[in-house]
Amino acid sequence: MTDRPGTPPAPTGPSGPTGGKLLDAVAVMDTLRSPGGCPWDAEQTHRSLLRYLLEECYELVQAIEDDDQAAMREELGDVLLQVLFHARIAAETPAAAGGFTIDDVAGDLVDKLVRRHPHVFAAGAGAAGAAAAAGQPADSAPDAGPSTAQDQQTRWDELKKAERTSKNGKAHVLDGVALAQPAVALAGKLGSRAAKFDDHTPLPDGDSAAEQIFRIAYAAGAVGIDPETALRQVAREHAERMRAGTIDVPPAGQRQGSTGVSD
Repeated sequence: MTDRPGTPPAPTGPSGPTGGKLLDAVAVMDTLRSPGGCPWDAEQTHRSLLRYLLEECYELVQAIEDDDQAAMREELGDVLLQVLFHARIAAETPAAAGGFTIDDVAGDLVDKLVRRHPHVFAAGAGAAGAAAAAGQPADSAPDAGPSTAQDQQTRWDELKKAERTSKNGKAHVLDGVALAQPAVALAGKLGSRAAKFDDHTPLPDGDSAAEQIFRIAYAAGAVGIDPETALRQVAREHAERMRAGTIDVPPAGQRQGSTGVSD
């Protein structure tokens, strides 16, 4: 396989190049999906796998929040399985019809990482190479990269905005915002984007619980707070207090306010 320009050499470990087992994982997924493989795997579609992708991501989040290294290792593998699975399904569609392979996915990722770190990967190519990677004229190439994490975040925002502009003709406040993300996270993201783009679209001003929650999460995002993470931390802390409590729980139909259906 030919290396892409600016791609760093593959790191090596005690048993050879790091990432070698990824090829084994790709081969196993291919066997499971191929004739004579697993009937369940063969029947899955992108949509049928959505619930598993979400579940595995949430399980990884919990492992990280619990600082459970063993669980993190396992859950990262489960998330990787979802990546391999979706890529294998996509490979069954001709490229002309939008199909792609796991190599396409990895290649696009490498290109993106290199493109968004021109000060790292273009250093050996000189000022002109760094400028080209950053989408700048050669005579405006920076002498040095960002010196702090905040500088890097600002630079990323500039690069992503330039990418969206070149792709769509102009950058929109909602470009790249995943509308399928959890509601509190989405509200926070909208607030963050509004602050960055100086957008003043009026917020819903009703008194419903949903509208009040939206305004709080939106305001948090606008000042750089991740409301989803913050709220989940509060909820988990309260869950631990509930777990530690010693209360008698009556049957579902006798609980105060219980519907006897969903709680």
